Amino acid sequence: MPQRVLIVGASVGGAMAAITLRGMGIETVLLEKELHKPKPCGGAVPPAAFREFDLPTSLIDRKVTICRLVSPSGQEANVPVAGTNPTEHDYVAMVRREVFDGFLRERAQQRGAELIHGQLNGLEVGAAGVRATYRSMADGREQTITADVVIGADGAYSPTARLLGLPPLPRAIAIQERIALPPEAMREWQDTATIYLGRELSPDLYSWAFPKHDHLAIGIGTGPAHSKQAKQLLENLKQRLAPKLAGGRLLLREAYALPMQPQKYLAFERAMLVGDAAGLVTHTSGEGIYWAMKSGQLAAQVLSQYLDTPTAANLRTYDRLWWQQYGTMYTFLRGLQKWGYGNERQMEVFTEMCRNPDVQRLTFDSYMHKTMAPAPWAVQMKMTGDILRSQVRNYVRPRTPLRDLP
Repeated sequence: MPQRVLIVGASVGGAMAAITLRGMGIETVLLEKELHKPKPCGGAVPPAAFREFDLPTSLIDRKVTICRLVSPSGQEANVPVAGTNPTEHDYVAMVRREVFDGFLRERAQQRGAELIHGQLNGLEVGAAGVRATYRSMADGREQTITADVVIGADGAYSPTARLLGLPPLPRAIAIQERIALPPEAMREWQDTATIYLGRELSPDLYSWAFPKHDHLAIGIGTGPAHSKQAKQLLENLKQRLAPKLAGGRLLLREAYALPMQPQKYLAFERAMLVGDAAGLVTHTSGEGIYWAMKSGQLAAQVLSQYLDTPTAANLRTYDRLWWQQYGTMYTFLRGLQKWGYGNERQMEVFTEMCRNPDVQRLTFDSYMHKTMAPAPWAVQMKMTGDILRSQVRNYVRPRTPLRDLP
């Protein structure tokens, strides 16, 4: 009897898992409740994703080559997107999720994955396999599907994780608006992504302005403690940027959630979680697209080895491989977020740190190649000295935030 895998969620993580499984000839079914509404997201993708997953660069709206960081007081750090050995592939790709996700979903179908438009309602995992019930989005009727293993790729609110009995993860909230600007106004943003720091914009994360194909995406992200303030934080950002948004036309307002920590386990008896459902968003940046794709690929590769014996012990090979490869990066970025965004004085220090050429180089070596770039001892000592001097300077004579200036 052929073996079958059910993937709940056909966004980037689920689609990549399906593409990988179909590449090994495994019967795969994708269940997705939302096929038409674009997934809310900042849409930043590292160039490594296009090489690793064989993606056409035609999916890229803009190639960002400058990342600008603006502190609460208005200090700026203009960081070139370039590693130690600059190449033509040194950029941050900006994509629209409706285009990017659609391409991956279509590739999965072209390789033989079945796509069902439905919403997961029930899930039973037993010794003989998996039984899922879903509501068809076409006619509203309840349907049943059986499989050998289920992969949950259904986002931060993951019904799969909930039906597996897992506790909800703490979540950040993000609100974003897409604004069409006149061509002359759009030129300022065409190759620059800007991050804004400040208590009135985000008390514990950041706000942003990211260029897309024909519009600017501006938004804010904030942790669970401040989620009720999210709409006001976005209004504050719009007021800050008002002169730059003159003549703009609102295209869309969208909100989404980001998990703030990983699940304790990523795999279980006949079940696995990937992407946001597994909590695999990195701190400091909130990056999730690449990690969803990579986790979908790795989960599928591990599963292909154990389809005959999909026990928790076997499938947790995925957990071990993931954290062996990426655990140091996740731990470092979690600590960096707490340190850099802890209060406005630290935000000033964080901005000044980003002016350091060694910090810039190491940041993009790590970002573009998805591995922690090593720093020689002498470089580490110099960076530490610069940071300590900045700490002293900003705590002895705090800078005045822009909102308090006359």
